[in-house]
Amino acid sequence: IFSYLLLSIQGTSGHFRDTLMNLAQGTRMEGYADPSTAAQDAMILWEACQQKTGEHKNMLQMILCNRSHQQLWMVFQEFQNISGQDIVDAINECYDGYFQELLIAIVLCIRDKPSYFAYRLYNAIHDFGFHNKTVIRILIARSEIDLMNIRQRYKERYRKSLFHDIKHFASGHYESALLAICAGDTEDY
Repeated sequence: IFSYLLLSIQGTSGHFRDTLMNLAQGTRMEGYADPSTAAQDAMILWEACQQKTGEHKNMLQMILCNRSHQQLWMVFQEFQNISGQDIVDAINECYDGYFQELLIAIVLCIRDKPSYFAYRLYNAIHDFGFHNKTVIRILIARSEIDLMNIRQRYKERYRKSLFHDIKHFASGHYESALLAICAGDTEDY
């Protein structure tokens, strides 16, 4: 799988590629959180959004890819205190393209992975005219991990169940297969 990922990354370039490589290496610290480092990291992230130089983008990538989830929670809060805005809003203002999307995906996954996947599923179903590959990839990849939580977040956020939306946007054997993976609640039938 790692070699496949590396082949996929080879078609990319710049900070986007560097961030993907950093994530693929799996160097994220786990379980470590230090409030003083969080304040320093938040200041670096704020400067990265203001300066937008290559060095600042490298620091931004290093922090988002290597700090523990607990550390990043503190960093995001400190960033809010320093800048007066949410880190996602700042990234949206400062960057664009695939690099921006990747940074936002990292932040959203750190905050709440099931909500991130619920968001991706909703967009794949509604915004792209039912983007089959995305729906299939998420449902299958998350089916034994946290699909129940994703379904719950989907329903909370969009006021309709994932089962309901699949039923209305898919058809035939494809619909049956997706619904079997999704395994909706009794009130969804």
